[in-house]
Order: sequence, then C-alpha cells, then structure tokens
Amino acid sequence: MIHLIVLLNVNDAENVDKVRELLTQCCRLSRAEPGCARFEVYHSKNDPTQFVLNEHWESQAALDAHRQAQAYTEYYQPQVLPLVSRVPHPSTLLKP
Repeated sequence: MIHLIVLLNVNDAENVDKVRELLTQCCRLSRAEPGCARFEVYHSKNDPTQFVLNEHWESQAALDAHRQAQAYTEYYQPQVLPLVSRVPHPSTLLKP
C-alpha cells in the first residue's frame, strides 16, 4: 500500500474557491480509478488557503496509472498546481 499526504497552499486567496472546485473534481475522478483505496481532500478551517490530500493506493503501479489518468492530467497538473505550493509527504501508516 502506498500512502501519500500532500499539503497544498493556495498562492493567492482569490483562487481558493477555484482550487476547492478543482480538487473536488479530482477527488471524484480519482476515487473511481482502479487501485485507489482512499482519496480524501481536506480544507482547513484555520487557514482557508490550506488543503490536505490523503491518498492510499494499492500499489506503486496504481499510483503511476493515476498520474496518467484524467484527474491528474486534466485537472491537477495543469489547473491546480500553477495555483498552489505543494509539499508531498510519502508516509508509512503506523499500526498500534
């Protein structure tokens, strides 16, 4: 399982609504992709320019396929990324 947390900061507050709409679309499309175990988008209540993506992919191959799919190539990469700064955190899920 591949776990990826991505912190996004909208560069211009005027673009927050646009980024929210685009990320909502990305979320819907990504969840329908093969190998997507979880795809969640969080919008901070403390700072409206902050979003968090929580992604769980069944394999590296599924994540690689996601990066070739519609959500990534038509929405995330060309429309979201120019409007945000991005800090990815590939992560390990701790189990008690």
